[in-house]
Amino acid sequence: MGSLESFSGLGLVLGPPLGGFLYQSFGYEVPFILLGCIVLLMVPLNMCILPNYESDPGKHSFWKLIILPKVAFISFVITSLSSGFGFLDPTLSLFVLEKFNLPAGYVGLVFLGLALSYAISSPLVGLLSDKMPHLRKWLLVFGNLITAGCYVFLGPAPFLHIKSQLWLLVLILVINGISAGMSLIPAFPEILSCAHENGFEEGLSTLGLVSGLFGALWSVGAFLGPTLGGFLYEKIGFEWAAALQGLWALTSGLVMGLFYLLEHSRRRRRSKLQNILGTEEERTALLPDET
Repeated sequence: MGSLESFSGLGLVLGPPLGGFLYQSFGYEVPFILLGCIVLLMVPLNMCILPNYESDPGKHSFWKLIILPKVAFISFVITSLSSGFGFLDPTLSLFVLEKFNLPAGYVGLVFLGLALSYAISSPLVGLLSDKMPHLRKWLLVFGNLITAGCYVFLGPAPFLHIKSQLWLLVLILVINGISAGMSLIPAFPEILSCAHENGFEEGLSTLGLVSGLFGALWSVGAFLGPTLGGFLYEKIGFEWAAALQGLWALTSGLVMGLFYLLEHSRRRRRSKLQNILGTEEERTALLPDET
């Protein structure tokens, strides 16, 4: 998952500066025509390279997966993160052009802070998540909380009374890329492990179900982010709009942290109860029969 997201980050790295250069040099249509041609060429390439797998259909449904409490909360986190990325697409470039008067070609370079840090941190977080699975939940929680702080400082929010500066904006985008990787990479294996714990069979059917859910949630956030972001940017400005986006990330992080604390508390109580019952059984077995 970390390697996959590193290539997503690489696309985010190359897209804005290359698109800005093509726009400045050849006009509005050329970036879209070039991208369309590349995507079209990928179709036969994928058909030749990707292997075919045979798998029996799973017994469990999509709805049974999404109504699991843990999966529902992680779904909220994924949508929040995707919405955050989508929020920046229509708003950040306008804000940079208006605030710092940069040429269109240089605006794409501002996105490098976010995309490059996300591309570099994703495989590292993925490796850490695989080696130490017990850290996934805390990476997910603290990643959301840091992301919330990044959006508050992105403007920065007017109540902070901090002057907006280009170097601060780029620094916050770098931190945001790292924190997004912290939150997003553990989300997929957390959903997968939760599905297995709740009776979903291990195999390609469950993996496909989780992948489909992940993609659907990402698409929902990718729709909500630009839509609400553009509306809020027009009504209240970038600074307050970014702060509200941070509130979404803060809410998802706090809810996820509360859920993990309750889950840990339940497991501790269950473990103590099992220890007590085990001790009683051993004591009963050691007592002589009264006959």
